[in-house]
Formats: sequence, structure tokens, C-alpha cells
Amino acid sequence: MCEFCAEHSEGKKWYLDMKNYSRELLVARMTGRERELAGVDTRLEWLKRFVTSFVVPAAGAAARDVEWGPDEHGDPEVVLEQWKTVHFGQVVPLKDVPEILSLARSVTRMPCGCRFRLTGKTDQRYCFGFGVVKGGSVEGFDVSSSFETMRPEAAFAIIRKFDEEGLMHSVWTGMTPYVIGLCNCDHDCAAYRGYIEDRGRPRFFRAEYVAEVNPDLCTGCKTCMKQCQFAAAFYSSADAKVTINPVRCFGCGVCAGSCPARAITLLERSEHPRAGGIWLETPAKTG
Repeated sequence: MCEFCAEHSEGKKWYLDMKNYSRELLVARMTGRERELAGVDTRLEWLKRFVTSFVVPAAGAAARDVEWGPDEHGDPEVVLEQWKTVHFGQVVPLKDVPEILSLARSVTRMPCGCRFRLTGKTDQRYCFGFGVVKGGSVEGFDVSSSFETMRPEAAFAIIRKFDEEGLMHSVWTGMTPYVIGLCNCDHDCAAYRGYIEDRGRPRFFRAEYVAEVNPDLCTGCKTCMKQCQFAAAFYSSADAKVTINPVRCFGCGVCAGSCPARAITLLERSEHPRAGGIWLETPAKTG
């Protein structure tokens, strides 16, 4: 399992541990190092700053010029440590999403700050925040038209459609290990683009799973190849089959959901002989 599981959940999947969604964790005073990195005393203060400076502008409101994350310049190892402490993610497959949603104190569909920054488009509601919004305003901003609180079942139905479109899902912390939300990402996600497309610094762990193709069921239709955002699926013309490179695979499971032959399954990453220890390396290093 990834290091967050060992550090924040006693070896269980950290994002499936109820205490990492708790009000107690949200309002508790943070450690000295956490306060040094965040510039605030509690996760609640950090969350309000993050929403008002990063998410609210994506709803079309004026931005607050407040820094909410670490400085990207500097020693790569130090920057990575800072991001892991402040705001880090992990890829999750669709099958884990219902339990994640059930643990959240509230689920609010929100506009995506990444898409706003990268495309300039507002009200791109691909993100689901946990315990973020109550009512129709955030710190004085009227966001009633873009922030929609909904039941977990309704949120899952939307996320399942995103999965069918090929978007990968990820959970994110707001001062680790507190879970602030679930994103549905593609080329317009800043973390995905910087990490995967530009081969930059890691911003999220690979999933706790890795995909595998059953050659007896695979028909060679290549549907999974069209859906894979991590360039992990390969076609063999000699065999007329697709295989998945476990070293490249991030375990998002989108390929499994798209396979008409149901030939792809998700295995526990920790038990995989080749992918078991790969969590943060970039494709350039592991491909």
C-alpha cells in the first residue's frame, strides 16, 4: 500500500478510513511543521482559503490573491514533501467511489479550479467537495448556481458517466490526511498535465490497484487503448490482443469499465510482482 496507508490508516486504504473525513480532524490544531507549511492553524482555515482562492473563481467570482500551496521552486525532494503534507492525491477506481462518498460529511458538486486556470472556462463542474459548502455562499460569495450539494447516490451517477467518458478519478487531501474531495481528471487537470504529460514532479499516488487483461476474453477491439490516459495499453497484431504494462498502469480502472468483453480486472497493486512497489515514479522513469 502507499505510504499514506501506513502513516494515516494503520495499513488500510487511507481514503477509506472514516477518521480522515472527521470534523475532529478538520478543526484540530495542526502540528508546528504543518502550520509552518500551511500558514494557518487548522485544516478548516486552510480549506476556506483553498476554496475562496482556487474554486470560487472557477464559478465566475473574483479571486482572492492568496497562496494555498507550496512554492514549486526549490529542491524537488523538499517540494514533494511539502505537497504530500499540504495537498496530495491518489488515483482511485470507480469501484471505490461509493464507499468514499458514503464517508463524506456532505458532497458538493463544484466547478473545477484546474479547468478554469488552464482553459479560462467557468462552471466546469467536475469536482466533488466533502464538507466544503453549506447553503448558497462561501465566505460571502454567492455560489448557489455553481455549487450543488447532493446525495452520494446522485454524485455517483454523475461520476459513473465521467468514467464512461474516460475521465480518471482521484481523491485529494487538504492538509493530509484530511480528505477534501474527489476529482474527475483528463488533459485539463493541472496535476495530471504537469505530472503525466509534462513528466514533472509527482502530485498523486498511483491507485492501490493495477489492471490486467485476460487474453482468453480479449477480442482485440482496442477500446481500452482509446480510454487509457496513462499510455499503458498496447496492441499485438500477431496475437490480435491487448496487453497492459503494469509498470505504466496507474490503476484507474477506466479501461475495465470500457471493455465490452469484460476482459480486464483490477488486482491489488501490493501483490503484483512488477508493480507492487511503484507509487510515484514518472512514466519517463518507469516506462
